[in-house]
Amino acid sequence: MATNTLPVTGSNRPASARRNTVFMKMLMAGSGALFVFYVLVHMYGNLKIFAGVDAFNEYAEHLRTLFTPFLPYAGFLWLFRVLLIAALVAHAWSAFYLWSRARGARTTRYVAKAAARATVKSKMMRWGGVALLLFLVWHLLQFTIVKFNVGSLPAEGNPGLLVISSFQVWWVVLIYLLALVALGLHLYHGVWSATQTLGWAGNAAARRRAKTLGTVIALVTSVGFALPPLAILFGLVKGS
Repeated sequence: MATNTLPVTGSNRPASARRNTVFMKMLMAGSGALFVFYVLVHMYGNLKIFAGVDAFNEYAEHLRTLFTPFLPYAGFLWLFRVLLIAALVAHAWSAFYLWSRARGARTTRYVAKAAARATVKSKMMRWGGVALLLFLVWHLLQFTIVKFNVGSLPAEGNPGLLVISSFQVWWVVLIYLLALVALGLHLYHGVWSATQTLGWAGNAAARRRAKTLGTVIALVTSVGFALPPLAILFGLVKGS
């Protein structure tokens, strides 16, 4: 006996698919919020270089001794790194899931036209995330994992001198500044998207506040991260 079935459309698609979409948006917002917190703390640490190499190294050592003897030396740092890696995977996974669902929805003429009107900002969000991921790999290799010194200062075993030696090289600073442009745009759009996901942008006034918050966070982090490499490149901060 034949059974009539209804086509799966936007109005009658399974509730589980809608729940998955909401969950992925929440996962992206939550993991993104963790990264914003980390970025702000990391920026604070980087600004320590203005107090001198010794102050920077003392701060770096302080992070390694947090919660000792309850945790081993550098234990807190590694736990936090594992958490960040998990958040990174969750962020990338949710981004890919939402992108693939949006791409699949473009089979209808209406959605295809809406997609064609997508802003440059939204497209840059995707590719900016990829660029930031590539930069993160480079950054970790340079300052955490391999700790290779592209400058001329003897910086082995000295995090502060490694930072100064690296940012005395113009092309390292250029890579860093380009990454900061991507970071600023990503943060601005990410904060805006998160407020929408969490229901904090339900009216015009709330949307203005969300855009202002995104702008402030993006500018503070971008400028804050840019100050040390520029100061080092122009000789305002030296290793001796």
